[in-house]
Amino acid sequence: MTIKFTKYHGLGNDFILIDNRHQSEPLLTQTQAIQLCDRHFGIGANGVIFALPTKVEGTDYTMRIFNSDGSEPEMCGNGIRCLAKFIADLDSNKKTEYRIHTLAGLMIPKLQADGQVKVDMGLPKLLASQIPTTLATAESKVVEQPLEVEGKVWPVTCVSMGNPHCITFVEDVASIPLETLGPKFEHHSVFPERTNTEFIQVVEPNYIKMLVWERGAGATLACGTGACASVVAGVLSGKCDRLVTVELPGGPLEIEWSDIDQKVYMSGPAQKVFVGEWSLN
Repeated sequence: MTIKFTKYHGLGNDFILIDNRHQSEPLLTQTQAIQLCDRHFGIGANGVIFALPTKVEGTDYTMRIFNSDGSEPEMCGNGIRCLAKFIADLDSNKKTEYRIHTLAGLMIPKLQADGQVKVDMGLPKLLASQIPTTLATAESKVVEQPLEVEGKVWPVTCVSMGNPHCITFVEDVASIPLETLGPKFEHHSVFPERTNTEFIQVVEPNYIKMLVWERGAGATLACGTGACASVVAGVLSGKCDRLVTVELPGGPLEIEWSDIDQKVYMSGPAQKVFVGEWSLN
């Protein structure tokens, strides 16, 4: 069996995109996705994204994604920008806006004239039960709550953008031993579904630096949902404005938590790298 694919990246967060519009289930198993994502014996990627037909009225497509470890996250911010560009290349109608059904709900990416993709990421979820986490009572917000990791107490704020995020503000992101701390946060017992973790340095209220450990993928160059969650956390803790440039290792994203409709909007690039075929054993 031969699979056709297109490789995209959003600020270095890279994905294998597969046209899956002719059937409602992903063409690959999670084990096969692990093989494709392997950077030495496969194509190499942070995840595999499938463009599927939708069964939800009022939406154009369904997005499914398998991480490089085979797990399935609810959504991926950089990934949905890549998916929008991929679908636009596949479609003949040249639409610039798509309504995408994801496990995190409806997402609406818009292709901009300057090549960027702006995504309506919806409403952030702020209650402990929605993250989910046991750091607070079910109907309480988790803002600057103490969490002990590696013998140190970290003040953390938790936000769900359809997937769980734990954000902590630090003096200098360059000093963070991500490979050591990341797995400890991800698998901490207070996060029953594991968590993405963002270490944030506030340079200015409208400009922050971010280091991310992604659930199921590890250290990555960018995380769109993480950037969104971090700005929300910054507003909740009084550290950030509502419109912020988030500097990630792979480049910047523009994030706005609107005070009008309370939705989060993400703007950033998505770039095609190459196309190819993969023969499955």
